[in-house]
Amino acid sequence: MLLKPYRTSSIDWRPSPVVALATSADESQVAAAREDCSLEIWLVSPGSVGWHHQLTIHGDTSCRVSSLVWCCVGSKGLSSGRLFSSSIDGSVSEWDLFDLKQKIVLESIGVSIWQMAAAPINKLPALEEPRSQHFGNGYLNDKYDSDDEESYLSEDVSDSEQVHQKLVEDRRVAIACDDGAVRIYTISDSDKLIYHKSLPRVSGRTLSVTWSLDSNRIYSGSSDGLIRCWDADLGHEIFRSTVALGGMSSGPELCIWSLLSLRCGTVVSADSTGSVQFWNGDNGTLLQAHSYHKGDVNSLAAAPSENRVFSAGSDGQVILYKLSSESLQSGNDKSSFEMMKKWVYVGYVRAHTHDVRALTMAVPISSEGSLSDEAKDLRDENGKKVKRIRRTGKKPLDFSYGKWALFGVPMLVSAGDDAKLFAYSAKEFTRFSPHDICPAPQRVPIQLIANTSFYQTSFLLVQASHWLDVLSVRVPDVGSGSYGGRVTTNLVARIKSKACRKIICSAMANSGELFGYSDCIKCSLFALSRQAGQSKWTISKRQLPRELPSAHSMAFTSDGLRLLIAGHDRRIYIVDLESLRLQHTFIPRCEEHEKEGSPSEPPITKMFTSSDGQWLAAINCFGDIHIFNLEIERQHWFISRLDGASVTAGGFPPHDNNVLIITTSSNQFYIFDVEARQLGEWSMQHTFALSRRFQEFPGEVIGLSFSPSSSSHPSKSSSLVVYSSRAMCSIDLGKPMDQDDESDLVNGAFLKFQGSINNMKWKNWLRDSQTESKLTGRKNNFDLIVFRDPVLFIGHLSKHSILIIDKPWMEVVKSFDAPPVQRHIFGT
Repeated sequence: MLLKPYRTSSIDWRPSPVVALATSADESQVAAAREDCSLEIWLVSPGSVGWHHQLTIHGDTSCRVSSLVWCCVGSKGLSSGRLFSSSIDGSVSEWDLFDLKQKIVLESIGVSIWQMAAAPINKLPALEEPRSQHFGNGYLNDKYDSDDEESYLSEDVSDSEQVHQKLVEDRRVAIACDDGAVRIYTISDSDKLIYHKSLPRVSGRTLSVTWSLDSNRIYSGSSDGLIRCWDADLGHEIFRSTVALGGMSSGPELCIWSLLSLRCGTVVSADSTGSVQFWNGDNGTLLQAHSYHKGDVNSLAAAPSENRVFSAGSDGQVILYKLSSESLQSGNDKSSFEMMKKWVYVGYVRAHTHDVRALTMAVPISSEGSLSDEAKDLRDENGKKVKRIRRTGKKPLDFSYGKWALFGVPMLVSAGDDAKLFAYSAKEFTRFSPHDICPAPQRVPIQLIANTSFYQTSFLLVQASHWLDVLSVRVPDVGSGSYGGRVTTNLVARIKSKACRKIICSAMANSGELFGYSDCIKCSLFALSRQAGQSKWTISKRQLPRELPSAHSMAFTSDGLRLLIAGHDRRIYIVDLESLRLQHTFIPRCEEHEKEGSPSEPPITKMFTSSDGQWLAAINCFGDIHIFNLEIERQHWFISRLDGASVTAGGFPPHDNNVLIITTSSNQFYIFDVEARQLGEWSMQHTFALSRRFQEFPGEVIGLSFSPSSSSHPSKSSSLVVYSSRAMCSIDLGKPMDQDDESDLVNGAFLKFQGSINNMKWKNWLRDSQTESKLTGRKNNFDLIVFRDPVLFIGHLSKHSILIIDKPWMEVVKSFDAPPVQRHIFGT
């Protein structure tokens, strides 16, 4: 039975700008700091599935991040290293990616910190040669072997190739301060930075800082238009360079927003005049200058080979400069030529609608797992290993992103005021279009409660940053038509958080009578009521036990009698809602017979409950699944990370309480028999036959919606909808798996139509699908529908209808505080 779609775009959605980016020490992860003081960790993907948003940490809203540094010193065994941030209030924080916490490692120094730079971990060749043989006047020296030049400048050289190297660890970090000083601290194994020294204070604000490759020199840029070179050990100034006013000079200050030190000895500067300049790092002489930006240049980045430099600015452009060679005649001898290296402008890409604030380089990985232990084998109740579902060996479908986003090949990542993140090919920058990493940044958490106890009215619980909205859904009467039309939503209640604290998670009971949320301090519970015959809603607050901590996730049992809270202390609390007392506390374990003690597993960030209230599936931020039996209050099963991938969505079908369905960041689909502690029959049968339409699903799966069917077994009529922010997929587990038709696979998806759903297109899709079924008898299982506008939520209103909540991106852009970058349209 085809589903009747209803739509609404009335949800308020305003994502926060990205202010800083950083890449992990192993180059497999990207951290994005947003203006609302939240931090996102993204796993870099080489395939068509796309990037995975692994976790979010909500930081202190009073500490606005100004820069990020991800270094591997003192990493305590983590291959990703340690992540630090500086803030405008003058403090430095470390972000704990295991406990999902922000920890202050340097209390406010009393002045704003504009930028922070860690001393490089010198990867020196085993047989190191003197600097003078490899570095000339800021360019590559032509006197070294041509083989070295070829390996350094070749277009075809693999940036991921590694040579035998030794590591020289330097724990120093330099901080550019608003009072004109550069302060140097040492990173310790403890939770504090240790003060080392301060460089002499200069006139103006110090806005940017970077280290030389050997860590002997520090380069700083300030608001007085000067670049200064310092001796990092002695603390005295070696030389200074004056940045001349470029093409967009305005105001008394010339601000040097970013500095980049290359291993060839060249220093690159980006300033408020729109200029990108290349300097000799040995003596400070200007080598070249480019003024292609139409506003401030905010960030710089270099490819790992360092023969390409990228700049980004307030005009929305990302520009590529490339190191090239030219043959020049030497003196009067026409037969004598010498090679000259210079940085040339190649081209630009404008993917952002607003200012580009940050750039970084990343390298795609093939699997997750750098932040957690190795995944353990999945075993059944008899202790035997269970075969995992793995991707088939077929090559991913050929489309633009897949042509250049390959394993181990570096890519450029940009982010800015439009809240978007884009990935570019570092090698083929102007050839391929950038890849939109997150089409729905900071997607609004939404929960649909169909058929509540208030005259079967459907509610939407919408979680904004500082308030919760309860909306009633009114479905239009369209008769028996195939397209449902647009629903209308009315505000029932709005609850604002205390002191405008950031809301972390929220939940609503199936009856619609109870709902709650948690901020960074505590959990709150509310009751919604309305007297018969009256239109006014009443909200009353319920007092939860005082010992409850703040939560990463909340859920109600199906009967609404218990509230489940996944605390930030890595425990799971069960609250009896009749007595409002703490009923039980779970401590997730990775071993069934592990001794009781303090929590050792990562925090729980997702929870799903079965309809009969027996089972709780609790999933941590790295993808491990803990199954608890709520009846006997014991942990029933532990499932380690599924093929090293994180869990993106899941749930228990309402018609079978012993079945748990899980989707992962690798777009795999798992069905577990919870009671038997093993993979379900469907997964056993389709281990190596999962439809390519689903494997090449556009975007990362973000949610499931189950049909409220009363079937007693999934093999009879178990249907569900799987969706991402770009597409939805209807799956009937009772139908056979279709064979993929290559003619149906376009850009990695089975496309019934392209564009946002409207009346005519949906009717055409339905008519074509029905005709095809009648003519060919095709089951149409795993069919995909791709949307033009970002989808925030999809859920079943009834057995035969669904609600689709989307939002045209340009409407979101218009809601930003800053206007879009204006582009001249010729001919107007």
